[in-house]
Amino acid sequence: MTRTLYVRQRVGENRLMLSRTRIVDAAIALIERAGADAVSMRGIAAELGVGVMSLYNHVPNKAALLDAISESVLSQIEFTDDPSAHWTDRVRMQARAFRQIAHHYPRSTMVVFSRQLHSTAGLLPVERALATLRDAGFEGEAAVRMLRMFVAYIVGSLLREVGVTPTFAPVRDEALVEVDPALFPEVSSLSPYLTSCDHDEEFEFGLELLVQAMAVRAEKRGARG
Repeated sequence: MTRTLYVRQRVGENRLMLSRTRIVDAAIALIERAGADAVSMRGIAAELGVGVMSLYNHVPNKAALLDAISESVLSQIEFTDDPSAHWTDRVRMQARAFRQIAHHYPRSTMVVFSRQLHSTAGLLPVERALATLRDAGFEGEAAVRMLRMFVAYIVGSLLREVGVTPTFAPVRDEALVEVDPALFPEVSSLSPYLTSCDHDEEFEFGLELLVQAMAVRAEKRGARG
C-alpha cells in the first residue's frame, strides 16, 4: 500500500469514527494542553486527523463547541448531596464537588464560566445549589447572591492554583530576598507563609469562613437550621 493511499484510508476511518463526543473530548484535551485560545475548528480537525468540514456534521460552529465543552465538564460533577444532612454540610459537599471537577479540568472550567448555559447539564448544578440554599430558608434574591459568592470564590481559588493570578499565589523565596524589613515589616516577618501554600487547606479555610458567615446570616434572618 502506498503512503498516499494509506493516509487517505486513515482519514476515511477517522471520519467514519467521528462523533460529537470525540470532537468535544479532543477540544477539552487541547484546552488543557494549550489554553482556550488554541481552540478552533481547524485545530480540532488537525487533532483528529480529519477535514475541518467534517466537524460541522456534528458541531455547527465554535460557539456550539464551547457550549458542548462546558456541558461535558459540568456533567462530570459527582454530587454526593444528602438531603437529610444539615444545609451547611450540603453546601460544603457541593462546593467540594465543583472544585474537584474544576481541579481536574482547570482551563476548561474557565470556559464553563464564560458560557451562559441552558441545557440540563448546565442548569443541574445551579438547581441543586439553589434548592439547598432555599431549603436553608434563604429568600430568592439572597439565595442567588449566595450562589454567586461561592462561584466567585471557587473561580478565584482555581485561578490562584493554576497560576493565573500570581499576586496572591505563593511568592518565590528569591523574590523576598530584597524586601526591606524596615519598609515592609509584615511582609518580611510573614515570608515563610507567603512562600508556601497548601491549596487544599487554603480552599477548606475559605470555604469554612463562607459557610460560617452564611450560618450567621441565616440565624439573623430566622432561616431554618
